[in-house]
Amino acid sequence: MPLGERAGDKSESRYCGVETEFHDDMPQLLAHNVSSGGFDFVVSPLMDPSYRPSLMDRDHGGSGVLPFAGSDLVLSPSHWSSHVVGKISSWIDLDSEDEILRMDSEITLKQEISWASHLSLQACLLPAPKGTSCANYARCVNQILLGLNSMQLWLRIPLLKTDDDSMDVNPTNLVDSWELWNSFRMLCEHHNQLSIALDVFSIPSANSLGRWFGESVRAAIIDTDSFLTNSRGYPCLSKPHQKLITGFFNHSIQIVVSGKPVHSLPKGSRDLAANHNDSNFDGVQGHPLRPYLDYIGYLYQRMDPLPEQERFELGYRDFLQSPLQPLMDNLEAQTYETFEKDAVKYIQYQRAICKALQDRVPEERLSMTSTVLMVVGAGRGPLVRASLQAAEETGRKLKIYAVEKNPNAVVTLHSLVKLEGWENIVTIVSSDMRCWDAPEKADILVSELLGSFGDNELSPECLDGAQRFLKDDGISIPSSYTSFIQPVTASKLYNDVKSHKDLVHFETAYVVKLHNVARLAASQPVFTFTHPNRSTKRSNQRYKKLQFEIPSDTGSAMLHGFAGYFDATLYKDVHLGIEPSTATPNMFSWFAIFFPLRTPVIVHPGSALEVHFWRCCGPTKVWYEWCVTSPCRSPIHNSNGRSHWVGL
Repeated sequence: MPLGERAGDKSESRYCGVETEFHDDMPQLLAHNVSSGGFDFVVSPLMDPSYRPSLMDRDHGGSGVLPFAGSDLVLSPSHWSSHVVGKISSWIDLDSEDEILRMDSEITLKQEISWASHLSLQACLLPAPKGTSCANYARCVNQILLGLNSMQLWLRIPLLKTDDDSMDVNPTNLVDSWELWNSFRMLCEHHNQLSIALDVFSIPSANSLGRWFGESVRAAIIDTDSFLTNSRGYPCLSKPHQKLITGFFNHSIQIVVSGKPVHSLPKGSRDLAANHNDSNFDGVQGHPLRPYLDYIGYLYQRMDPLPEQERFELGYRDFLQSPLQPLMDNLEAQTYETFEKDAVKYIQYQRAICKALQDRVPEERLSMTSTVLMVVGAGRGPLVRASLQAAEETGRKLKIYAVEKNPNAVVTLHSLVKLEGWENIVTIVSSDMRCWDAPEKADILVSELLGSFGDNELSPECLDGAQRFLKDDGISIPSSYTSFIQPVTASKLYNDVKSHKDLVHFETAYVVKLHNVARLAASQPVFTFTHPNRSTKRSNQRYKKLQFEIPSDTGSAMLHGFAGYFDATLYKDVHLGIEPSTATPNMFSWFAIFFPLRTPVIVHPGSALEVHFWRCCGPTKVWYEWCVTSPCRSPIHNSNGRSHWVGL
């Protein structure tokens, strides 16, 4: 049964498995570990470990029945699929110099995967490569993947501490296991059905560990030897291990308990390992690994519930969306509805407008001054409402022009103005702000034209066009905004883009709620725009070269692309943004943007990562181009906006 209930969490990490020895009575194995033991699934060998094809050929002339763990009929298809992960024989070594062992290994691997596929198992656990050279192993697995149905193959990879202060493993074996995984998956062409089962031996540095959260890790195997003993004699984990397990839960990684029981529990006790009582566990204390499961369940149950915002965003995690084309297309009512629910954003706007009104109209001129405020891109009116609330809060008089090009939104605006009785204050203008001839100039120009990358929804072009009806000393809200990029490992996003099998999708920037990603370095600013723009040589074209330093204790990492963010100054000290270090809390109007790389780049410790970004402008469109020039050279992506652009 699941580890527990956590509000909003429906991920795979609710389920915990157990690694078992070979058993030729699969129903009994499930009854002991699942029905009685409380685990959700078993990771169990499908083949008798003594089997060798070469011996079978010698003893039976090649006609013997393969020694699988029972017929497919001993369990229902749903039980095979839901409760069994096939464990491929651990003796296989496809890169052995012993030809008989190598051939036996290849035959056995293909036989076991074929049987697992016949059983409709959801996954099989492949043994870890025996050495740093694994080309033949990867070749055979890649052949299997090319003909596989939907089954996942989990490659067992040891998680080891490889930095200088490691004392718990043999120094001669301190090989970065990420390198092992990376070699294997590159030989298999980044296949999306090849994933990782991390075998947790020791905990590396935070930066080194962080890489794995951007990879396709499906399971984490925790040996009973990793557990300490609490004051009551029960198994528990160290603080670093607890933090690691919580990280796995948060990234939908399932825990698998492995090994023999190493704790001598107080005889007859019914307390749970975490000193946590639950009637659901009554009567099932007979399983020797039950205390370890109970402790994992305790760690899961003590996690905070998912915040409401995260629950709302669950369905968008790592889901690629094309950015809006707000000038070319009119937004739909549902899109307006989503954005208008973001109360935090409009509170920030209201604060900024309050400060601008107070600066614009001193206390002694309150009764005689009316401020002209223009909302350009008014949508269905949330900024109009925020402006009027700011005027009421500060005691200032307002005259508002609400300019909107979408005729459908204009219908809603008229209804809103009539409903609220704003007819004498608000004038609705159905026009593109770049074409409208204003009857008077504005003191304050307010807009919400920002995209996930700041300028990617053409805020600079729109506000440059509207600037002609702002007074020379007028105020623009926002007054400036800066885009940021950050190098990331994002295996799922890369595979999703790759699945389209064309150039266009690799040269498109996507809006995405980043979740299973590893951020390899701090973000850096790219392009900044200021409004009003008083420059005599006004151009919205930009170019920036950036250099990132990957922390030396990270180890090597795979760069799949760049996460993009923005930070905006609305007015003075009032800001709004999604750049991780300064992000506005509890705001959901913007997800990050993702710029993929056609070919992922391996970044080694100490090597510089040099990146180039361009913002290009043409008569009818604006587009981005990007490339990497160090540690290797990538093609320039999206040259001349051939794959993706934003229409003017």
